[in-house]
Amino acid sequence: MATTKWAIDPTHTEIGFKVKHMMFTNVSGTFGTYDATITTEDDKFENADIEFSADINSISTNNTDRDNHLKSGDFFDAENHPKLTFKATSFTKSGDDYELTGDLSLRGVTKSVKLPAEFSGLMKDPWGNTKAGLNISGKINRKDWGLNWNSALETGGVLVGEEVKLNIELQLIKL
Repeated sequence: MATTKWAIDPTHTEIGFKVKHMMFTNVSGTFGTYDATITTEDDKFENADIEFSADINSISTNNTDRDNHLKSGDFFDAENHPKLTFKATSFTKSGDDYELTGDLSLRGVTKSVKLPAEFSGLMKDPWGNTKAGLNISGKINRKDWGLNWNSALETGGVLVGEEVKLNIELQLIKL
């Protein structure tokens, strides 16, 4: 069977996350530098081979001090672990829903994750390029990867939530 290779269109893609701050608001962030290798059977994304990496030093929460803290040994430890990586073990369809399963590596720890995904289909852009859209969401617990730093609040609770909500909008271009 023929295979199709895809690349991320960085001008139409966002690798985002949200974490509770002070237990009542969310802080959003993105990774600005990332890469992926995606291979499918023809134009079908079921069982796609997906490998992804993001540069930890490209993290942005629109606050330089917070970004530097996230890159430090308290969180991602970018000096010793400069990349976040993901390698899919399956991408399956059930009805209209998809599930992406794979190994997520952060800070030297690898854990299997299952993430809901939406495949938006294929479309030609005005320049004749075939594009595909994927939205990958889900939740992970940052402590599962050793991102344990926190600070207690005077009023009770903690400064940084454990749950990280992922929101990944991918626009892919057929090579």
